[in-house]
Amino acid sequence: MSRSLRRGSIAAIAAIAIASLSSCAAGTTPDTLQIKPDNAAATLGTNLRLNNIVIVTGVGTSGDYTGPANLVVNISNTAGTPAELQSITVGSATATFADAAGAPQSSIVVPAGGSVMLGGQGNPSASFSSASVHIGGFATTTFAFKDGQKVDAQAGVSPDSGENGRGLYKGYGPTPAASASTKAASPAASAPASPATPSAGATTPGAPATPATPSVGATVPGAPVAGATATATAPAAH
Repeated sequence: MSRSLRRGSIAAIAAIAIASLSSCAAGTTPDTLQIKPDNAAATLGTNLRLNNIVIVTGVGTSGDYTGPANLVVNISNTAGTPAELQSITVGSATATFADAAGAPQSSIVVPAGGSVMLGGQGNPSASFSSASVHIGGFATTTFAFKDGQKVDAQAGVSPDSGENGRGLYKGYGPTPAASASTKAASPAASAPASPATPSAGATTPGAPATPATPSVGATVPGAPVAGATATATAPAAH
């Protein structure tokens, strides 16, 4: 084999090896493969990170939807001072905040070096009374903090439950409003009738008659007349 052919073979082998090493160095992470995660995430500066941003609608909802919805997000703060989330908006809808017990809050505080999960049982919540979204798509969601930082994220939109009620976000959606139910009137308890109290002067059947008290001046048959003088008739003398 000539020297030129040997040099060409060596150069080809080296090129293949370099290409292989380059592909290994690229790795298999979503960033290097340009694969976007299913759920939205966003960063603000170097300290705030918003992960798994999802808008959850009610059970059985689909397609274009306008109505109550909850927002799920995990916010981490690596700064040495707390961060205060003041608002979350989707279009013209603004979320209202509540603590884990359901008490209203004006903002959500993310502690220094800590994180806060919004949504789900036992966590603070961010709820929309009426948001217009497309279920299965994405909705532009804006997060604004007290220090002036603001970020837009394309939040995924998911119903409360998936197929056969076993969706990933089952239980994270808005609680249905209690419907006004008509309560059936319960029949009155059948209590034994209380015997009527006889009125004065009424005669109770089967009861012995109470002798009437003679009024003043009335004459009782067979009784001597009060004040009458008895005239004795003496027997005739023989």
